[in-house]
Amino acid sequence: MKLINKYANLIPYMYFIAVITYLFTDTNQREGVLAYPILLFGIPFLWQLIKPNRKLNFALGITFVCLSSYLILAYLSDVFDIISLNTKAKQFVLIGGGFVLANFIMSLWIIRNSIKRTF
Repeated sequence: MKLINKYANLIPYMYFIAVITYLFTDTNQREGVLAYPILLFGIPFLWQLIKPNRKLNFALGITFVCLSSYLILAYLSDVFDIISLNTKAKQFVLIGGGFVLANFIMSLWIIRNSIKRTF
């Protein structure tokens, strides 16, 4: 059980690394070399996996809670502006909502880790 608790704290960092990797591969297929700056966003999360730092952890958490809050507002404004939903739009709204919610939860989890856990 102790092992599970130890690695459960790493889930938010691995989530954001997975999202950044997905965005990189998707953009790389369309844009080519211009996608490589996206990989720079993964460095702080990778650093937290290798050598955790409490201040960096808190800064990442606060930054991504703010960005996720903005995403939630953008998502809600997008949902309320859609007049007629076809099946493709319903699927996009559902997947987008899951992504927005997951980002917010993972950001809060990072803040909880930085407050609760000593590195």
